Amino acid sequence: MALYLREDDIAHLLRLDDVIAAVEEAFRQHGQGTAVNRPRQRVEGGGSTLHVMTGAVPGLGVMGFKAYAGGRGRTRFLGHLYSAESGELLAVMEADRLGQLRTGAASAVATKHMAPPAAGSIGLLGSGWQARGQVVAVSRVRPVALVTCYSRSNQRRDAFAAEMVQELGAEVVAVESPQEAVEGSDIIITATNARDPVLRGEWLAPGMHINAVGSNAASRRELDAGAVGRAAVRAVDDLEQAKVESGDLIGAVEIGTISWDRVVELGRIVANEIPGRTRADDITLFESQGIAIEDVVTMKLAYDLARERRIGESIRT
Repeated sequence: MALYLREDDIAHLLRLDDVIAAVEEAFRQHGQGTAVNRPRQRVEGGGSTLHVMTGAVPGLGVMGFKAYAGGRGRTRFLGHLYSAESGELLAVMEADRLGQLRTGAASAVATKHMAPPAAGSIGLLGSGWQARGQVVAVSRVRPVALVTCYSRSNQRRDAFAAEMVQELGAEVVAVESPQEAVEGSDIIITATNARDPVLRGEWLAPGMHINAVGSNAASRRELDAGAVGRAAVRAVDDLEQAKVESGDLIGAVEIGTISWDRVVELGRIVANEIPGRTRADDITLFESQGIAIEDVVTMKLAYDLARERRIGESIRT
């Protein structure tokens, strides 16, 4: 019998540090060629869109997929975890909180391997659900003492700053412009749904690291071509998926600022095949699309903990 885990179960079971470690291992295996990821598939259907992501991590004995449909202002995420050996369905789980954790964890892994070790300040563009997960996760791998945040809504960014002061135990300051959030920061995080760039290359300073999270469709752009072009290292979670989803990179390639052979997969950095930075003054960039193997290893973590603690509902399959 398989397990069914609800959002409350996931929130109870998963701890961020454990998710970061699991996602780091997924990237390592991806970089070594032992994990398999398939790019997200999207199907339009009369006002809503179905998204499906599949992947396998045989080294951990699991494979699976996440599916979600968005329409009329509501999206529900469901993950399915299978045994890689037998094909048995192990678990079905609600995956909104899980997705926030694994997306933050991916940026934490990129920051760990690409940002300067002493990076202690974050410039954040965005104040939504994913922005919260990003800041908390990055603070687990770097000594973050200051966050400057910007979003278009004064009310939302002020509320975000007040909330995150309590969460982080660090100084969190709401600012009036994207440029003000960026300038002087060591780590830049873009977590928006912008169609047009919100981060410009001329604002960047030597040594900065950027986690770009919101551009996971060809029609979305958070970084202008100048920002992409200034990066000495440009990493993605999966190159095949980035070529169809990363609006930031697609736009820069189309106008000749960069070429795809100048983009690397984060897994190769985690596996120590290539360096995350070679000089202290390198600008580094991680373009996160969110990939299935991140979900698969996080689902396995939740499943193992649920079995150990006897949490969840049994379902017949």
